[in-house]
Amino acid sequence: MSADLHILGICGTFMGGLAALGREKGLAVAGCDREVYPPMSTQLAELGIALAEGYLPQHIDPPPRLTLVGNALSRGNPIVEALLDRRLPYASGPQWLGETVLPGRRVLAVAGTHGKTTTTTIAAFLLDRLGLAPGFLIGGVPHDFPFSARLGTGAPFVVEADEYDTAFFDKRSKFLHYRPEVAILNNLEFDHADIFPDLAAIQRQFHHLVRTVPGNGRLIVNGEDAALAEVLAMGCWTPVDRFGLDGADLDWRGELLEADGSHLRLWHRGVLIGEGTSPLLGRHNAMNAIAAIAACAALGADPARALQALAQFGGVRRRMDLVGVAGDIHVFDDFAHHPTAIATTLAGLRTRVGGARILAVMEPRSNSMRQGAHAAALPHAFGAADEVHVLARPELRWDAQSALGTVGERLHVAPSVDALLAGLLDRVQAGDHLVFMSNGGFEGASRRFLAALAEKAA
Repeated sequence: MSADLHILGICGTFMGGLAALGREKGLAVAGCDREVYPPMSTQLAELGIALAEGYLPQHIDPPPRLTLVGNALSRGNPIVEALLDRRLPYASGPQWLGETVLPGRRVLAVAGTHGKTTTTTIAAFLLDRLGLAPGFLIGGVPHDFPFSARLGTGAPFVVEADEYDTAFFDKRSKFLHYRPEVAILNNLEFDHADIFPDLAAIQRQFHHLVRTVPGNGRLIVNGEDAALAEVLAMGCWTPVDRFGLDGADLDWRGELLEADGSHLRLWHRGVLIGEGTSPLLGRHNAMNAIAAIAACAALGADPARALQALAQFGGVRRRMDLVGVAGDIHVFDDFAHHPTAIATTLAGLRTRVGGARILAVMEPRSNSMRQGAHAAALPHAFGAADEVHVLARPELRWDAQSALGTVGERLHVAPSVDALLAGLLDRVQAGDHLVFMSNGGFEGASRRFLAALAEKAA
């Protein structure tokens, strides 16, 4: 029996979310991927969605009614060539979402270089807790919901809005398919060096998004970000609410009452909304929370109630996710793969743990990282770490030992995950906090290390 929907690259967080939505719509969903790893593989198994390994043409026999093509696939891929040669119907994931799920919904799109997944999840959680029953598609697996996407029964739909290109046949940014009523512009830095030549090229894509937000919608914009100010200067036809922690002229202004970001006071246009606590670490996560509350208010939610509900937020897997503790050694899994994200993640942890040792363990996996686009900025990103352990596979296009030389004696470079874990086991001490950082599976390194600690202690 053929599937209604076959998804190429189904284990990606976005495409896996589409699989969940398709299943909820009553469609027969199947898919294939080159790499299968948690948490998305676990979610798909729980949904009962059939997975096939690799991109083989026989995976689309018999032909599905529609194939969704992930942006990781390009011409020359065997299944893509079979799809085209056989004239089978296909679409991109963002196109399918925009045409079949989002029409008629009050769409909240969350865009930015950093914090998209966390901010999307906070907004979905707050709207849910305040009774608005939102639909959502999150680029990660939230702790507060069983799956990363759902249709929802209320009017709002919260979608993580990525600036990366859509598919091999559609080089526009994904977020141009969503036509939001409310859009969060969280921050903007250079990234995705494989498809964008410079920051200006990304700014143009963000301005294309701004052009799609209606005049009776709302833009929630980081008022501390100069690159976003330049985007708005290109033209803006929608009311703008600026948010941040520094600046008297901000529409939504927060004040950190604790250095680790766990206690927040919030004002809206000079009027005190209240105080609330947050389970999230760091200044950057306080900014994410303010943006989410402001966006929820634009959709009609009570910001004071949203601020109070923030205390119950459970977070997102692989966003400073505590994998476990063994022998007073804390092991975290995090998605940070850009120097700014690495720096803010480690700084947030430092404010929480004080003088305890922090060991940063990084896999340079994103296309920009592998190409070396961020190599010069990485030494500074590790400023809060006591030790820096970097996986430098032979195919890495830059010399990690040389590029990170200014890290000094704190730096340890390994050519494989096995060697990396062996080095960590030799150096780890009671009371340490280890943060494994990658935007991929990292060969299960964090869980393998925790298991090795338990075995060593036995």
